[in-house]
Amino acid sequence: MSNELNPVVVSAVKTWEQGVELMEKLFAVTQPGAVFSEPITSEDYTVITASEVSVGMGFGYGMGGGTDTGSAEGEATSESGPRDEGGGGGGGGGMSSGRPVAVISIGPGGVRVEPVVDTAKIGVALFTTLGSMLMMLGKMRKASRGSR
Repeated sequence: MSNELNPVVVSAVKTWEQGVELMEKLFAVTQPGAVFSEPITSEDYTVITASEVSVGMGFGYGMGGGTDTGSAEGEATSESGPRDEGGGGGGGGGMSSGRPVAVISIGPGGVRVEPVVDTAKIGVALFTTLGSMLMMLGKMRKASRGSR
């Protein structure tokens, strides 16, 4: 490997370290403290929220090198002959999200776990299902008319 490739290798190591650092930060979201809130106490009751946490990520890096032998006729591109060349690139991304799914209530009557209902998601699912059913019904009617 020539001295021209050394900066590429240094860059690759730096990018790899940044990727690992990003991965560690995203995985920190999945700790129990992110899933269960700190208990909140008022008089005889204690409330704890439970959440769903999702993390997704990806990153990669690639590099390559070779020898530039010149033009198609085999001429060298520099006075000193063929030269080593290389390049690399990398990228990545990630996301994390969380939403409450239950409330744990502790009181004199015992422990109660109540789900948190997301009415917006239920509405979207309802209208998506109805729309799909209406489209399918229309296609079935059209197919039955064509076969007569």
